[in-house]
Amino acid sequence: MAKGKSKSGNGPGRDIGATDRHAYREFGPADPMVRGVPDRPPNQQTVRVQVSRKGRGGKTVTVITGFEHQPATLTALAKQLKAQCGTGGTAKDNVIEIQGDHAQKLVELLVAKGYQAKRSGG
Repeated sequence: MAKGKSKSGNGPGRDIGATDRHAYREFGPADPMVRGVPDRPPNQQTVRVQVSRKGRGGKTVTVITGFEHQPATLTALAKQLKAQCGTGGTAKDNVIEIQGDHAQKLVELLVAKGYQAKRSGG
């Protein structure tokens, strides 16, 4: 450890956690990272479906972006789409990733659910 610096105390070397990020909060959620995301109906959302291999070690993944849902709703939708495609995937940061090239099938499924789905990319 460097001379004169310590991990404890209130000095400049203090490790500040996520809960110390604000000085004052009167209103709002207890967790500052939780934001109010509108849960819009499917017919008011335009989602993009594209196939990607970047940053995944050569594995093909179908990425669906443009959702405006609560995390629980997005997770439930991802579960339904994964079951229809018979493969794995994930839902995070308002994006659903489905393993494999299922772009055409996913566009059809999303249109049947009421979304305005478009295929993007090559």
